[in-house]
Amino acid sequence: MFTKKIDTRMKIVLLLFLFCFVLVVGRVFYVQVFDYKKLSDLAEDLWSRNLPIEAARGLILDRNGVVLADNLTTTSLVLIPNQITKKKEVSEKLAEILGVSVEEMKKHVYKKTSIERVHPEGRRLSYEIADKIEALHFDGVYLVKEAKRYYPYGNLLSHTLGYVGIDNQGLSGLELQYDKYLTGKQGAIQYFSDAKGNKLALSDIYTQPQNGMNVQLTIDINIQQSLERELSNVVDMFNPDMALAIVMNPKNGEILGMASRPDFDPNHYQDYDTSVLSRNLPIWASYEPGSTQKIITTSAVVEEKLIDLEKDTFYDGGSVQVENARIKCWKAGGHGAQTFLQVLQNSCNPGFVKMGQLLGKEKLFSYLDLFGFGEKTGIDLNGEGEGIIFPLSRVGNVELATTAFGQGISVTPIQQVRAISAVLNGGELLTPYVVKAIEEPETGSVLLQNKKKVIRKTISKETSKTMRMALESVVALGGGKAAYIDGYRIGGKTGTAQKAVNGAYLVNNYIMSFVGIVPSNNPEAVLYIAIDNPKKTALLSSYTTTPIARRILLDIIDALKIPKQEGGLEKDYIWSDKVYYNVPNVIGKTKKEATELLEKFEVEYSGSGEKVIAQSPESDERIEEGATVKLLLGD
Repeated sequence: MFTKKIDTRMKIVLLLFLFCFVLVVGRVFYVQVFDYKKLSDLAEDLWSRNLPIEAARGLILDRNGVVLADNLTTTSLVLIPNQITKKKEVSEKLAEILGVSVEEMKKHVYKKTSIERVHPEGRRLSYEIADKIEALHFDGVYLVKEAKRYYPYGNLLSHTLGYVGIDNQGLSGLELQYDKYLTGKQGAIQYFSDAKGNKLALSDIYTQPQNGMNVQLTIDINIQQSLERELSNVVDMFNPDMALAIVMNPKNGEILGMASRPDFDPNHYQDYDTSVLSRNLPIWASYEPGSTQKIITTSAVVEEKLIDLEKDTFYDGGSVQVENARIKCWKAGGHGAQTFLQVLQNSCNPGFVKMGQLLGKEKLFSYLDLFGFGEKTGIDLNGEGEGIIFPLSRVGNVELATTAFGQGISVTPIQQVRAISAVLNGGELLTPYVVKAIEEPETGSVLLQNKKKVIRKTISKETSKTMRMALESVVALGGGKAAYIDGYRIGGKTGTAQKAVNGAYLVNNYIMSFVGIVPSNNPEAVLYIAIDNPKKTALLSSYTTTPIARRILLDIIDALKIPKQEGGLEKDYIWSDKVYYNVPNVIGKTKKEATELLEKFEVEYSGSGEKVIAQSPESDERIEEGATVKLLLGD
């Protein structure tokens, strides 16, 4: 009986041992087969360390591949506190080299962490400082390479490009707008250490960083440099409160250039006030447009077939009475009898009051809506303004009259450029954009590509053709003569807008502007330039913005390789203008005959003989009156 009880107990104990053994074996099998990856990763985290290697941001390039935002390779300081054996000495030496207090450096050296990035004093070190640290050969002190954003052209396109912070994150402009594409993927050097943080004699593992995507812009650096140069000249000459310029391709919405003053150097953005950094004036500034808005009013009356620009007439006596307001023409005594085309050429306010009255407030303001005023254009930049268009309930006869010639509403420069582009391109209101494509840097494959985007139709192609002719006549025959370029069909419109503050207009404080089109028969570029409160100059846009615009238009012609055109309007010359003539063909003529034919030019002869055998410039080339024509004589 007693023996049976012992046997039973032994069987139970044996079964228990067998169960435990199976349980342990099963657990080991599970760990080795099913849970190995997880446990291996956890174990590796305990004894592996990563030294971060920062990826370079993607490049920003102009439409021709010129790099506008680049990267420089710099060095930053990283500490492994557990590996630092001479903490006091390391703290003192690093503090001396970096120019900080010992106490400040001790916060990094004695910190209880696996890896300590010395920030900000140890970031973006110069080669000289990096060499001094490297020469110390301290354990646990590492120098890792980082990419620092660099803008090789300094202030050029600064508000559009934006800038980045010390951690290479985009903070404004395209750097912010396209940050997720420009930011790369960080790499690392992985090493192994024991429980105390001491580095083990195992091979390091290098994970290469992945650089960000490249962003190609619609900007043409040659046009951009022209804008920057001329705006700098404006600042030097006129000391304005602000100045800005935009160039846009009216056929597809591409921005070819955009600049403003004040500007900043994104390499040293810390030196500027936030009010300068945050305001991209061409898309943010909002003000009364002045006479450039007359382009929209004229387009509306032509589209509605309310007037024929060349046949219908208007008599300007110098002013017009609208309820209790007398609206004056800029010309004392007025322009007298004129066609409505001349009303546009002369920028005659009473004539535009008549146009507004013919349209009525509902129709005029419907065109403002149609052309996109009072709404954002959707340009791919942050910080865009909307402008102010009054509701119809607040528009009386006086407001209708002033709106017709560009006073009483508030618009942004980019809104004006977009609207005028729609007038010129056959009536298509487009979304402007500055990014042409986003590309993978290694393969060049395109991840994103912006294309022409039509929002809506505004006017007919027939009205657009009429307006192109009308704006060409403004430059050839009207107030835009200073923008005339011989051999090219240039269109344009001047603008002078009185500034208002708290509902009252300032005295002798204007925004001068000009819209230029090249070529007017088939527009490739629309230029808008505005100068806010220029000093020491005549308060007329024809004397301030228009000559500046002409110089920019010449640069646009060169940059876009625009050929000369035929069939344009001949300029209505005044005594002070340079007059151009076609050079006649004098080859085969005698010296006397050639001299008579070239009476408008200086003639310079060379060689000997009875007749002209070569000439420079060649026949039919247009040159300035009084210019030299060289003739070669021979038999």
